[in-house]
Amino acid sequence: MPQIAVIGAGYVGLVSGAILSDFGHNVTCVDIDEDKINSLKNGIIPIFEPGLERIVKNNYYYKRLDFTTDIQSAVQNNDVIFIAVGTPPADDGSADLQYVLAVAKDIATHMDGYKVIVNKSTVPVGAGQKVKAAVQAILAERGADYAFDVVSNPEFLREGSAVQDFMHPDRVILGAESDRAISVMKEVYRVLYLNETPFVETNIETAEMIKYASNAFLAMKITFINEVANVCEKVGADVQKVAKAMGRDGRISPKFLHAGPGFGGSCFPKDTRALVKIARDCGESISLVEATVAANDRQKLKMVDKIAGALGELNDKTLAVLGVTFKPNTDDMREAPSLVILPELVKRGAKLKVYDPAGRKEGDWRFAGIKDSLTWCGNAYEALAHTDATVILTEWNEFRNLDFDKFKEIGAGAYFFDLRNIYDKKSMVEKGFKYYGVGV
Repeated sequence: MPQIAVIGAGYVGLVSGAILSDFGHNVTCVDIDEDKINSLKNGIIPIFEPGLERIVKNNYYYKRLDFTTDIQSAVQNNDVIFIAVGTPPADDGSADLQYVLAVAKDIATHMDGYKVIVNKSTVPVGAGQKVKAAVQAILAERGADYAFDVVSNPEFLREGSAVQDFMHPDRVILGAESDRAISVMKEVYRVLYLNETPFVETNIETAEMIKYASNAFLAMKITFINEVANVCEKVGADVQKVAKAMGRDGRISPKFLHAGPGFGGSCFPKDTRALVKIARDCGESISLVEATVAANDRQKLKMVDKIAGALGELNDKTLAVLGVTFKPNTDDMREAPSLVILPELVKRGAKLKVYDPAGRKEGDWRFAGIKDSLTWCGNAYEALAHTDATVILTEWNEFRNLDFDKFKEIGAGAYFFDLRNIYDKKSMVEKGFKYYGVGV
């Protein structure tokens, strides 16, 4: 059974390392952040992800999972080294590989035998070859001749359901240049292999492209239904019924056909822009993805126009905002629609009362520029009290069952902007609300 190190104890690295240890492997998670490593050893999880804390604590207790800042020992004592560090977007939209390549050089500096180096980070096509070249260069400087393989093994984890996604994936992608590496990786994922999870074996470049193509397609699907929703509003159609009927078509499926304020998160915005850059660099255009990026940006501002159009002048208005994370069951606000919508509402004169079950910590610094016009609240009803309108931005479960009898008691206004379409328009109108959804 291969011994595994995961370098980078962020979202992808921690989830991957914890669940691989739950599969029975001995796993060492490495990070340069000493405070994070000490916290993990004490059972403090730095991210909000349902089910992860139990897995981390359990496997750390049984010594299948360990945490360290010592990359040298991690490299030398393990056979398979996962790279799971960030690839933030550069100014031109491309993925910044500096952290990936720095880790590759660290691995090469300390390796003392055959290693399988696995790219788990989202990287552009060609990154695997750059990792390979970086390792070869350091080995040459050392005068060492150790064999190694580079594998592309992209992740498809959805924040909020990452544990389920890792344990029950739709497929496992393995991009490599040798049968030996593929064989080792099948041992890493032996639990999934025995459960007959589909494995796609291919070269490194194809594996890298699969990740970008998959995310770009899903982003296009979300943007498509958002644009259909905008048309539905103008012609009197109901986008929810349109989407339901479309989803009945086996060629389309109902997933990612939920109209809203635009997609966000750590993957779709970054990966669509990166794919556009990859295409341009090789002399091709990928116009559908380019249009998706532009339309998604427009969609966020359309939500502000919807609110302002209904309320009129926002200078004397106080709005209750429920949800600021990019999706429920996560504390992640990267590229969240709220990051565009809330500052624009403030710019137009609104005061905001905000509640999110997990977004306060990150929201404090994300919204530092509008803090004088924003009040954080401890629950939904505190946010709703004495406001002119309600704006639902994130579909947390607790927002799906609001007690509408309380609205009048606490002075909540009749305007209700359900930007996730979690309530039925007809029922809300019957309750006396001035209801605005997306495409309904």
